[in-house]
Amino acid sequence: MQFEFSSRSAVVYHSLTLRVMACALIALLVPQAKAEEQAKPAQIRVAIYDDAGGSAKGPPSCERCLPQGKGFAVKRVKAADIRAGELANFDVLIQPGGSGSGQAKALAKEGRDEVRKFVDQGGGYLGICAGAYLASADYEWSLGLLDAKVLDRQHWARGRGDVLLRLTQPGRAMWSEKQDLVTVLYHQGPLLAPAGKAEIPDYEPLASFETEIALKGAPTGVMKGTTAAARGSFGKGRVFCFSPHPEQTEGLDHFIVAAVRWAAAKKALPAIE
Repeated sequence: MQFEFSSRSAVVYHSLTLRVMACALIALLVPQAKAEEQAKPAQIRVAIYDDAGGSAKGPPSCERCLPQGKGFAVKRVKAADIRAGELANFDVLIQPGGSGSGQAKALAKEGRDEVRKFVDQGGGYLGICAGAYLASADYEWSLGLLDAKVLDRQHWARGRGDVLLRLTQPGRAMWSEKQDLVTVLYHQGPLLAPAGKAEIPDYEPLASFETEIALKGAPTGVMKGTTAAARGSFGKGRVFCFSPHPEQTEGLDHFIVAAVRWAAAKKALPAIE
């Protein structure tokens, strides 16, 4: 009987010891796991417009540039989603290439107002080509998010091809580029210039066109020197526009990554002198 009692006691003692050790291990690991979770940067929630007026290549190209592994949570949205207030669930909206007027028409006034409200309240906006036309302050259907007008509107369909961009010093710093000149795909994006609208803060140019495309009757000597990439503020939000297509240019994915991260930041911008 004494042997049976000792064996049972040993089993109970061993079981209790294991439980105490397990509890101690959990007590050590849980705070560490919580600390690691808190240390992880929050994902940037990105909405990509994918509806009438958008190009077929735009959304997948942007998605490829913004993988989850780099801290992005990407979802495509329709014009109806925007009108329904879905932008409240995102940090940045991307309006990709296609047709600026077509996107404006699909959004309708209600949708355009929702985009403006989203940015005004602190959201970020990235416009690429058509999305830059849409963000400008130059058309009846424009969003008026960027203090920019479009030069030579008559010859907007001036062609497609590679062009050289000359980066400004802030542009080189933003994209960590050692050289002033970068080759990028252009496809009939807007030739931007300051609009001088008193109600919209001036934009900061990050790149200008160093070479030009002047097909389909477009005059030469107009495109070179105009703004190709710019950033600015609107209300509490940030606005970034590309006239050309870095998302469709090999080796320039980081242009989109940096632009979205910048647009998602909530820090107020200083006034442009």
